[in-house]
Amino acid sequence: MKILVLADAESKYLWDYFDKKKLEEIDLIISCGDLAPQYLSFLATFTHAPVLYVYGNHDTCYADTPPDGCICIDDRIYVYKGIRILGLGGCMEYQYNGAPHQYTEKAMEKRIRKLGRQIRKHRGFDIMITHAPAYRINDSEDLCHTGFKCFRTMIEDYHPKYLVHGHVHSNYGRDFARESRYLDTTIINAFEKYIIEIDETALQAAK
Repeated sequence: MKILVLADAESKYLWDYFDKKKLEEIDLIISCGDLAPQYLSFLATFTHAPVLYVYGNHDTCYADTPPDGCICIDDRIYVYKGIRILGLGGCMEYQYNGAPHQYTEKAMEKRIRKLGRQIRKHRGFDIMITHAPAYRINDSEDLCHTGFKCFRTMIEDYHPKYLVHGHVHSNYGRDFARESRYLDTTIINAFEKYIIEIDETALQAAK
């Protein structure tokens, strides 16, 4: 299975120089946030693959113009061909009195607790989709781009195959890492675009 993950910057390769053949082998598209809804709607129009998304901290326009033909997986587990995908968008709260899709550490912990029943029902999850990274795993020192400690706890408790995030851009220099590892989990920064290839048969057998 090929999963196209996206975040933070619309890819000229996919939008300005689009050819529908570029999506022919893609089975699933997932946005990790901060992308124009028109961009996601455009991709959904030209693919057979479901287009999933979580909110980034700049996705406030989604309240009025959600991406057409796409599925929000924030605060839920979405199952695709047996692969369990958990969504938790947003970033660390950095504006006074907060703003949409900004959360304190305690607020994010509360969201995770509310997911407890779904996690137990599905016996865990295989892929965790977030906007912000986990604390001190590909995050930055400033408050806005500091990762969540509770995301590390999720990795430690449930050992998902992947955690895929955005929020930290490639032009941030030393803070950018496309792929890293924490315990049994591969961490991927989805900035602009990246393709993950999953052997779903092996993944199912490992459960």
